[in-house]
Amino acid sequence: MRLTHFVATLLLLMPFSVWAQSNFIVPNTTLAAQTANNTSAANSFLAQSNGNLGANNVSKVDVHTLLSSGTATKVFAHLLLWFAQPGHINVGYNSNSPTQVHNQITDMISRGINGVVIDWYGPNNSIDDATQLVMHEAEQHPGFTFAIMIDAGAIGQNLCPGCSPQEALIQLLQYVEQKYFTSSAYFKIGNQPVVTNFDVDLNYSIDWKTVNSALAVPPRFFFQDSEGFSQALSDGSYSWVMPQTTDYGMSYLSNFYATGLGSPNLETVGAAYKGFNDDLAAWGTGRVMSQQCGQTWLQTFSEANSTFNFAHQLPYLQLVTWNDYDEGTEIESGIDTCLSLSPAISNGTLQWSISGNENTVDHYNVYISQDGQNLMALTQTEPGLHSVNLCSFPIPAGNYQLFVQAVGKPSMANRMPGPVVYTPACASGAGGSGSGNGSANSGLSAYPSAVTVSGSNPAQVTVTASQSATINGTVSLSCSSLPANLTCSFSPATIDIGSVTSSSSLTLAAASATAKNSPPSRKSERREPFNPSWFLSFGVLGFAFLGNVKRNRKRNVNRRRTILIMLMVCSLATSVMLTASCGGGSTGQPGSSGAPAANSYTVSVVGSSSSGQVSTQVVVSLTQGN
Repeated sequence: MRLTHFVATLLLLMPFSVWAQSNFIVPNTTLAAQTANNTSAANSFLAQSNGNLGANNVSKVDVHTLLSSGTATKVFAHLLLWFAQPGHINVGYNSNSPTQVHNQITDMISRGINGVVIDWYGPNNSIDDATQLVMHEAEQHPGFTFAIMIDAGAIGQNLCPGCSPQEALIQLLQYVEQKYFTSSAYFKIGNQPVVTNFDVDLNYSIDWKTVNSALAVPPRFFFQDSEGFSQALSDGSYSWVMPQTTDYGMSYLSNFYATGLGSPNLETVGAAYKGFNDDLAAWGTGRVMSQQCGQTWLQTFSEANSTFNFAHQLPYLQLVTWNDYDEGTEIESGIDTCLSLSPAISNGTLQWSISGNENTVDHYNVYISQDGQNLMALTQTEPGLHSVNLCSFPIPAGNYQLFVQAVGKPSMANRMPGPVVYTPACASGAGGSGSGNGSANSGLSAYPSAVTVSGSNPAQVTVTASQSATINGTVSLSCSSLPANLTCSFSPATIDIGSVTSSSSLTLAAASATAKNSPPSRKSERREPFNPSWFLSFGVLGFAFLGNVKRNRKRNVNRRRTILIMLMVCSLATSVMLTASCGGGSTGQPGSSGAPAANSYTVSVVGSSSSGQVSTQVVVSLTQGN
């Protein structure tokens, strides 16, 4: 009895609201994580006049979600490795840094990108040194690949004495063959390495068959634009950003895709880009393609989807570019959507208004916090839904801060304004303090928690599961303590809560006449002096108390004293317990006085996951109406 006395005394001294509040909020992220720079862009990088967004918190939604459903397109990012070199914008990092290369590749992978195409300028320079860093880093990430693009500038910079441009190109490719083709991470098709080039044919006259024959392992050559499909020795072609067009390059892309679709034996590499602006480039000529607050980015994907789908798949897509800050095409620091939102609370409902185009939003996250820094994901809504009924959650009494985050579509900037203050004041039967629908820390709630089933008229209850210390991931829902004259069904019966909440619709209905006339089993008639689930609200101490009571039962020692202590604890928690009676079995409406009605039942709603099981209760009044 000593442990029982200790527990009872401690509970008497500890206000229940402290227990409930601290157990409900289980932080799984922070304000900093949701607002600070989460990219490989330098923290010191600031927004630029050419449209580059400063270091930002961007969406890590998989880029493949912007493509037609079911497609297996491999997405590559075009990578520039010349930063911290003369003639280029200072972006706050050195491309020839192992740490920076690691950050860039892990950032790409977190966005669903499958590999990189490196704009390469030949050997014996810092870009080649950085390329080797990329190779070694890519080898540490199975499935992530890299390929070399021979830039025309490499031929001019690496001419051997007396060599023709073609001979220089051969030497460049032989170096690539020895240094990079052998890497386990090099991008290959059918065991053949892939090589692209930029403006080589525009600047030089090349006999590609001669070039190909000079290599021990003939690669697959990808050329440029629609004309690249008809190049001698072409294995495919890639598209690019065309800032000189007046329709954001859409007609260029449409023609390119149509040509690729008509060349089924060749590979088509599509393009996606946010815009273009070379005003800050040392070589700039005033070419500008507006980003349209993210619409250009989305339109490039839509153009690809208008031609390719599950039946006719686009094999490859190149993002133009990952980090060309000079020409304002980089997506490393994110894409500005010009979107903002303003949250407010009214009558227990969190709602928000938006300014900007909502087609740039993937979803909204709602977070709750006690200190404004450590956040718990409360729920998630889709675009078009701008409110959350806070009373549907078992939020205990207290003072909270709520945050709404607009999560952008892939690589677009996330937006989360400051918090709104929330003090639960929900009516009895709703979520929040005094809701009477289960322990606040259980991770499972039911709203409404008291319903009436009348003859052929079933009742609907929204069951909400949220991640807690007991349940997470996939949760299976079921009913227990269900009398023979009631049935329950869930839609869906299995939900995935992940790091947010998820809901299911519970239907409670009167059973058939046969079932109602069937006598209940003796087991269902048995009444326990208390319901063990009450003590889950008290965490570890609740389990200690419960375990001690069970041991006393087995020993049959001072059982009445144990029950007396139990009743004292129940009395203390009456105002906040989600089942208002300390007795077991059927009860009346939570918070009511007097004996329960004969046709009133307490149904336990159970949520089971691989990590544990929780429950909440719904009081059902069954009448004989039609």
